[in-house]
Amino acid sequence: MDAPNDLNALADEHLAAARTSPHGRSAHLLLHEDPLRQTVIALAAGRALDEHNAPPAASLQVLRGSVRLTAASGDVELVAGQLYPIPQERHGLLALEDAAVLLTAVND
Repeated sequence: MDAPNDLNALADEHLAAARTSPHGRSAHLLLHEDPLRQTVIALAAGRALDEHNAPPAASLQVLRGSVRLTAASGDVELVAGQLYPIPQERHGLLALEDAAVLLTAVND
């Protein structure tokens, strides 16, 4: 069995990478066991993931910083330590400050 992943270390590592990346982001696929996926995503302040479709089920846990989840049903601001279900609609993500999140998704 693989060694457990340290979410704090991954958040720090990918935040450092996002800060120096021309795109202002960095990601690491942590777990991929169909249909489950978990990904650490880091975004530098002011950077965004453009609007995209939602998987059948997903949640977002903020590990560092703060983000705004944007969706037609309304925007939600989340801070470190919060967990939020992603709505079943197109959505985007904006880093209000340097941020790292854990995306958990179940795909078809």
